[in-house]
Amino acid sequence: MRIEKENALQKKLYQHVVRWIGETRTKSPTKSEIAEQCHLCLKDEDIHLPTETTDKLIKHIQFSVLGLGPIEVYLQDESVTEIMVNGPDTIFVERAGRLEKTDLTFFDEEHLRKIIQQIVGKIGRRIDERTPLVDARLPDGSRVNAIIPPLSLKGSTLTIRKFPAQTWEIKAMLKHKTLSKPMADFLSNAVKNKKNIIISGGTGSGKTSTLNALAKLIPNGERIITIEDSAEMKIDHPHLISLESRNANIEGTGEITIRALLKNALRMRPDRIVVGEIRGGEAIDMLQAMNTGHQGSLTTIHANAPLESLYRLETMVLMGDLDLPISAIRPQIIQAIDIIVQQERLASGARKIVSIAEIKKGKSLSEYKLTERFSA
Repeated sequence: MRIEKENALQKKLYQHVVRWIGETRTKSPTKSEIAEQCHLCLKDEDIHLPTETTDKLIKHIQFSVLGLGPIEVYLQDESVTEIMVNGPDTIFVERAGRLEKTDLTFFDEEHLRKIIQQIVGKIGRRIDERTPLVDARLPDGSRVNAIIPPLSLKGSTLTIRKFPAQTWEIKAMLKHKTLSKPMADFLSNAVKNKKNIIISGGTGSGKTSTLNALAKLIPNGERIITIEDSAEMKIDHPHLISLESRNANIEGTGEITIRALLKNALRMRPDRIVVGEIRGGEAIDMLQAMNTGHQGSLTTIHANAPLESLYRLETMVLMGDLDLPISAIRPQIIQAIDIIVQQERLASGARKIVSIAEIKKGKSLSEYKLTERFSA
């Protein structure tokens, strides 16, 4: 059966099931009831299909009614790390760092919009013409971003970065050749010796996975506070406090920023502070924490090279409200940061640590040398 005909038939079956739900006022249809209605619809339309094709169609209808439509199958596929919906007719997924176009589609814009509403509605958010952009999270922790018209010109878009079932450890990173054995030993000793570490890299380069792996090396006798905008880290540690920022509610109030959580964390007697990502004015608070007795802290930053990450930090501090000159910012950065881990996603899709640089402090606060310890 051609894909176009199969999609058209899926839409017909879906509309039949939705109509049956409305007519019978069934609040929670079961998979078997949905399958029964699909079989009845096929019989009424005098459509005869191979059992394998029928089962596949029914499965997709069950996903559409009970789950998140055509993307449900990819949410359950552990090999898929990201799902990108570019309008109702185009769905891409990422596997092993590579993008591939799927042959599944939503029935129409209305169907896609319904799925987006289903996602954001569960967390008390809404998406409409007044608020056409929303960040949300699925129950398993996967991050969701949705944009609808008029901001999105070709229909609603949906991006889901899946929450991994198992987070990486150093051993797994070695197995997948994300880093070398000397790199692993160096970073393990750096965490043990309370070096402040920044993991730098582009989007999708694996920064959070590396951050999680390093955080797992923190000794059990220390108190860790993690701060994220979407809780992704999984650290098996006896003294762990996990904090998550909060977006504003429908009325535009109640926002709790990373910066507010970071300031509060300093009052919670942390030994180590782990921030999922530094993006703005919270950079100054992180640097001050590193410089005032919270050695061994970890964070990530978007940058394409170790030196660029230091410049990015300067820019982020300037985004704060302290109105500090560069001459005052740079010494704080130099004194705070010990090691910069640079990570990349290669053309093959593999994620790899390409360099580890160490900041050597000089005789004065303004003197330093960025020394590359490892490169790949």
